[in-house]
Amino acid sequence: MNKSDSEHIIKISDQLYTASKSIRILRNINWPATVRKEFLASGGTKLPQVTYPSIDPKPIILEIDKARKLIPESSLVKNWAHGIADTLHNSALMISKLGQAEFYTYSQKLYGSPRQMLPDQKNNSLDLANHFEKMYFNINKLGIDSHSTSDLGAEVVQARMKEEVDRMFGPDAPEVIIDADVSSKAIAGRRRIRIREDALFSDMDIDQLIHHEAFIHVATSINGHNQDKLKILSASHPGTTKTQEGLAVFAEYITGHLDLDRLRRLSDRILAIQMAIDGADFIEVYRFYLEHTGNKEIAFENSRRVFRGGVMTGGAPFTKDIVYLDGLLNVHNFLRTVVSDGRADVLPLLFVGKLDLEDMAEMVQFKKLGLLNAPKYLPPWIKDVRFLLTYLAYSSFLNNVELNDMKPHYRRMVDVL
Repeated sequence: MNKSDSEHIIKISDQLYTASKSIRILRNINWPATVRKEFLASGGTKLPQVTYPSIDPKPIILEIDKARKLIPESSLVKNWAHGIADTLHNSALMISKLGQAEFYTYSQKLYGSPRQMLPDQKNNSLDLANHFEKMYFNINKLGIDSHSTSDLGAEVVQARMKEEVDRMFGPDAPEVIIDADVSSKAIAGRRRIRIREDALFSDMDIDQLIHHEAFIHVATSINGHNQDKLKILSASHPGTTKTQEGLAVFAEYITGHLDLDRLRRLSDRILAIQMAIDGADFIEVYRFYLEHTGNKEIAFENSRRVFRGGVMTGGAPFTKDIVYLDGLLNVHNFLRTVVSDGRADVLPLLFVGKLDLEDMAEMVQFKKLGLLNAPKYLPPWIKDVRFLLTYLAYSSFLNNVELNDMKPHYRRMVDVL
């Protein structure tokens, strides 16, 4: 490819970035704090009442169509650019259907559903969630306490997080603030990390947030912002969510901070989404979470994640939260593959900005064309890659060992009673 081809790729990226700027999904589906207060005041017996903004998708789609007209019929960027355009198009349509059954139609296209097959065409996210549920049951039978005590306030998290981001990002460090209006326990962007004022945390929660929110989400936000040629890599859109969250959960895992409590929270999200798809309303999902957590506020917030933007009476949830485990599987298997194939050189490309793992072939080519700036910030487990490579080399071999053939041998060692 020549200089004019590179310039054309930059123009396509610029136009896609322009189209993406008007799509603010989480902001538009957010619930005010009064909804939780009213629901809990009712004793959890009245469906939440939420009013969403009315959004016209036509101006956004017009900008997307401008980008499509720039995409050559046969080129390196065809699939990459059309894939992003399709994602933005479905995102615009989804936020135009807030509070309606059609919201789920587009949510499913963007994030998938629990029964959607994984790349192996044998398993799905619901299978994984049910597998973990069986594991938790077996652990509970043994009387093993796998729970962490959550008694640390937002100020403690703020202090720890500020210390870590200052050390990692220096002058680029985001502001760490406490915010009463945050729905999640914490949410991170390039400029600031917001921590919910009334949330309580365990020591493990804090480490998870540091590796997940700061060292992945903030890092890729800053690195994406530094891409002066491919601006679309600075845009967080649903096409990047699975890879971003997969990387973030893998970061928790590879650093030893993915505990059973966290794993169950992630798998419970998949079970709750499937419940809603099958017709469970907000109250039924709330009771499911109340049984699992024993905490009314946590049960409400977990249920809110499922129903935000969708229909309270069931059948049309927001399916974004399946991407955490789905993304973890994809990222983990990608990492095992590139290491076993001797291509660990591509690992930094995962952090150049907000991207989809499926676009790695294009990222490799963009790097060769000089269109990518090297990521300024990498998480510690990538900067010092020795442990990661050792672990992945071993796990890639372990994957070839058929456990089912070996189970009878090991079971005879413990089944003595």
